[in-house]
Amino acid sequence: MGLFDKLGKALGTAGELNIEDYMNSEEMENVDVMNEPADFYIKPLALQQESDLHIIEEELQKKNIILLNISEMDKRPNTQKTIVESIKEYITKINGDIARIDQDKILLTPAKVKIIKKKRAAQKKQ
Repeated sequence: MGLFDKLGKALGTAGELNIEDYMNSEEMENVDVMNEPADFYIKPLALQQESDLHIIEEELQKKNIILLNISEMDKRPNTQKTIVESIKEYITKINGDIARIDQDKILLTPAKVKIIKKKRAAQKKQ
């Protein structure tokens, strides 16, 4: 009987600890055990409703970059347009930047982070 088994019995937890279930749990979602915490993150978010604006603003205030998936809002184009306009206004207010990546994705940056929007051809090494 191992230490964890004894500890589990002492704490009244029956059964084995499944490390896969533990690592996939919601509380472990934002834990990176292999690296020290970063100062800022690039976070993928899905825009599903107008209340998601609050989450977007919070993440930008934390200086995180957002890759926003707006495909869920394709079913409601007028609402999508209104929300994207609100996001643009907020980005302008905080001195961030916004760029459309493709039909479904928009890149949002926090204050003082700018996106180069000109496309340049990749240079080959010789």
